[in-house]
Amino acid sequence: MVSRSYSNLSDLTSGDSPAFSRRGKKLSRVATVAGVLSELDDENRSNVGSDAPSSISQERMIIVGNQLPLRAHRRSDGEPGWNFSWDEDSLLLQLKDGLGEDVEVIYVGCLKEEIEPSEQDDVAQTLLETFKCVPAFIPPELFTKFYHGFCKQYLWPLFHYMLPLSPDLGGRFDRSLWQAYVSVNKIFADKVMEVITPDDDFVWVHDYHLMVLPTFLRKRFNRVKLGFFLHSPFPSSEIYRTLPVRNELLRALLNSDLIGFHTFDYARHFLSCCSRMLGVSYQSKRGYIGLEYYGRTVSIKILPVGIHMGQLHSVLDLPETEAKVAELQNKYEGQTVLLGVDDMDIFKGISLKLLAFEQLLTQHPDMRGKIMLIQIANPARGRGKDVQEIQSETYATVNRIKQLFGRPGYDPVVLIDTSLHFYERIAYYVIAECCLVTAVRDGMNLIPYEYVVCRQGTDKLDKTLGLNPSVPKKSMLVVSEFIGCSPSLSGAIRVNPWNIDAVAEAMDSALIIADLEKQMRHDKHYKYVSSHDVAYWAHSFLQDLERACRDHVRRRCWGIGFGLGFRVIALDPSFRKLTVEHIVSAYKRTKSRAILLDYDGTMQSAVDTSPNAEAIGILNKLCRDPKNFVFIVSGKNKETLMRWFSSCENLGMAAEHGYFVRPNDNMNWETCVAVQDFYWKQIVEPVMQLYTETTDGSFIETKESALVWNYQLADRDFGSCQAKELLDHLESVLANEPVSVKSGQHIVEVKPQGVNKGLVAAQLLATMRQKEVLPDFVLCIGDDRSDEDMFEVIMQAMTNESLSPVAEVFACTVGQKPSKAKYYLENTSEILRMLQGLADASELLAKNVTQSPQRAVMDKL
Repeated sequence: MVSRSYSNLSDLTSGDSPAFSRRGKKLSRVATVAGVLSELDDENRSNVGSDAPSSISQERMIIVGNQLPLRAHRRSDGEPGWNFSWDEDSLLLQLKDGLGEDVEVIYVGCLKEEIEPSEQDDVAQTLLETFKCVPAFIPPELFTKFYHGFCKQYLWPLFHYMLPLSPDLGGRFDRSLWQAYVSVNKIFADKVMEVITPDDDFVWVHDYHLMVLPTFLRKRFNRVKLGFFLHSPFPSSEIYRTLPVRNELLRALLNSDLIGFHTFDYARHFLSCCSRMLGVSYQSKRGYIGLEYYGRTVSIKILPVGIHMGQLHSVLDLPETEAKVAELQNKYEGQTVLLGVDDMDIFKGISLKLLAFEQLLTQHPDMRGKIMLIQIANPARGRGKDVQEIQSETYATVNRIKQLFGRPGYDPVVLIDTSLHFYERIAYYVIAECCLVTAVRDGMNLIPYEYVVCRQGTDKLDKTLGLNPSVPKKSMLVVSEFIGCSPSLSGAIRVNPWNIDAVAEAMDSALIIADLEKQMRHDKHYKYVSSHDVAYWAHSFLQDLERACRDHVRRRCWGIGFGLGFRVIALDPSFRKLTVEHIVSAYKRTKSRAILLDYDGTMQSAVDTSPNAEAIGILNKLCRDPKNFVFIVSGKNKETLMRWFSSCENLGMAAEHGYFVRPNDNMNWETCVAVQDFYWKQIVEPVMQLYTETTDGSFIETKESALVWNYQLADRDFGSCQAKELLDHLESVLANEPVSVKSGQHIVEVKPQGVNKGLVAAQLLATMRQKEVLPDFVLCIGDDRSDEDMFEVIMQAMTNESLSPVAEVFACTVGQKPSKAKYYLENTSEILRMLQGLADASELLAKNVTQSPQRAVMDKL
């Protein structure tokens, strides 16, 4: 039997799992225990890695959600088996309209009904052949721990801002529930692996139930085209950071190519968490937000989901809907109906809404007998003591309002806590003058959208209601500012649901606003809702996912990390690790060498730390070789460099990113760029001082040629935010000055135009060419953006006759990241090890070869 189980997280990085081509095989149909699959058919089984070409090139979308968009019922004729049908209310089914007819859709998920193990084979085959659905069968005990345990009792409350302060509030973190969550995600991953052609198919994962799934898929297929959309809120970093597995979830999400959120607030919180906890910053470019993560750009999409207009219109046209509307109109004739439609859970704010309505009737006696609240309370999807408490509070509040204000023929509050057919709910929307959605926290909530479309109505319903079709429709919305749809409903009355007085006042305002105003607000909402439906949302997401995955083919990928810390390095195909053997071999056979070295972050990992004896020893050995010209190119001032490297003979130095240059210790410092005046410092310093005073931990570095605002010791998020503001501010006030304003790693620097490290490299090569000494070996090492200018110069020098025709060029950056360099080394330890190898080679050659006249030439430089 072939097993692809990774039940032990440490096995996630083993790379031993077999791969299977999709051509000519049937699906493995049963997952009987967590992470273990039944044997696949032997036909055409092959071990295909993530870089192998796919056998099928048809574009497909694999949509993965906790539940399949299906309804399941036992056969009613007494025969064994099941009847299945599409669940028209499922978002996963509705979004298919936006993907286009040419996109094949396959669904992966669980069934709502429990299927006996003996039936799972037949059910899986039926669903695949009839519905293109791949069921993941989760053992009941495991599913309970996964869904009702980790998802609903821990993750869901936390994402809705409920801290587990006590066992009764959210519960304590239980490691076994987390392990169940990971195991179920692994089962889902195995199911996706059965049907995916990784080079061709897109995978779209939905919601917080499957947040670690991207890691399992990225581990198996490094170039998988993977999108994730979170349908719940994402909490602020202060809330999220309390999660014991916070880093694991963040890193798993960053294994996606595109991550979607309903609102900017949710995306902002996610980006802040990535910055604070992982040190991953984001950039906005041409309207797109992206995080650079180990050479991959993870895109962020902000777009609220919409409703399915076609389905809603079809239900509005049903005879049952028309009959129900007529029934409700007669039943509540003479009453102004306020409507609430919510799930019975702790975050929907039903009890707060009832208290506000009670206060409205208390403060406005004239409204008693004229207005009523119909509250539809859908059955709770979660379990636990908190659900029972909210039910008890709701029933008690409803009874109190009825006792206080009810009278024969007038029921102020009608609570409907049984399941309604969709057409029945639609009928309530149609007759309601105002819809109240006052959840204390909700990811999106499409109730206001449905209400607006239903109030637009149809010709048949207009006739039933006795409305003139030519008269513009009207509706009013009172919505919580803590729900995802709130920002897109600009005509709604937004409220803080915790403020009972404000909600009661909003209800009153919604009733007394003039009809013309109601019509204008309704028209604005209807235009938005009808144009931003679920198809628009899905189409937009797919477009962005295609854009985010456009460069996958040309990238070279490999994985690093253990367990859920796994991530993929994606770099240019020509970018590779520099081996000591390779560079030492080139070093030995060359005779004229230029070596340019950054210091901070390259030869020394700690900032503002003087070189140790090992580094000084290596530099001295390299400088003693008459074939070498060694240059330290740093952002430090010249006094610091002289103090640190005074013991190094024949060492060239460039200070302040190349503004000051000293070819060797026997020469004076010179400036590379002629600057007549530094008057602009008088403009820059007060601006930087302002940001220093308002950003705790920041400070100003004053150099002869530059001013630097350093925020390395400040709060990461606030410092980054202030740096962006400072950059814009300085660029604005210095627009006509001969300076450049650049941001670097935890700094914003202002310096004269034309000053950069690339200038040092260009002048060095030009001087050597004038002396008819063309280098046949160039080594340049650096770790940040300022060093990219050196890399660019020496790479271009290969084509402009500045080097020997047989020159060997090594541009090397520190760490695996996008760079103009063609080589990398992991850290300063590897760099010193490599430089030690070159120094040892020089000493060995010196013993066997008499001193070359080259030294005399180099001294002249």
